[in-house]
Amino acid sequence: MDNVVNILKTVGAVITDSHFVYTSGKHGSVYVNKDAVYPHTAETSRIGELFAEKFKDVNIDVVAAPALGGIILSQWVAYHLSKLKGKEILGVYTEKTPDKQMIFTRGYDKLVKGKNVLVIEDLTTTGGSVRKVVDTVKAAGGNVVAVCVMVNRDPEKVTSEVVGGPFSALGVIKASAFDEVDCPLCKENVSINTNVGHGKKYLEAKGAK
Repeated sequence: MDNVVNILKTVGAVITDSHFVYTSGKHGSVYVNKDAVYPHTAETSRIGELFAEKFKDVNIDVVAAPALGGIILSQWVAYHLSKLKGKEILGVYTEKTPDKQMIFTRGYDKLVKGKNVLVIEDLTTTGGSVRKVVDTVKAAGGNVVAVCVMVNRDPEKVTSEVVGGPFSALGVIKASAFDEVDCPLCKENVSINTNVGHGKKYLEAKGAK
């Protein structure tokens, strides 16, 4: 089946049965290594097409996403939407500030002002980063018509209310995320994966060799 989860599995981007530290700082046993898909342009293009097909009947002028991976996604989604709609849809992105906020630079705020914007993201665990993009678009005078992620890892908690706009996902890969103090893998002394995710930084911060 041609769906986003199968595409990710094809390129080896879904890893299970290990001990991961996520971007949010939480721990879990399932990791979606989105960076494994982006080198594969055909697969990445197809994911962009899946986003575009989902929103082909929605009035959209601009696709916005957070850097870094979102830059690639926003380009592909805007490209395929432009083809489906027969008009130019722009692809823009926000950048992270040192205090972890999201802002438009390069004059992109002017491109979203007064426009209908589709906000996209590759993965969401808590919905926090995509919410920052939504808030940034609104602050720039853009109208957020929809919010969509490639994979939602916590469909119970990450909802339209949390992200600040009509929310959906192309696929769901449930991955329980635990605070360090509650992590069953930590309690069982399962080694932290340092190849993907934030395990290496986490261990360095703890002073582990």
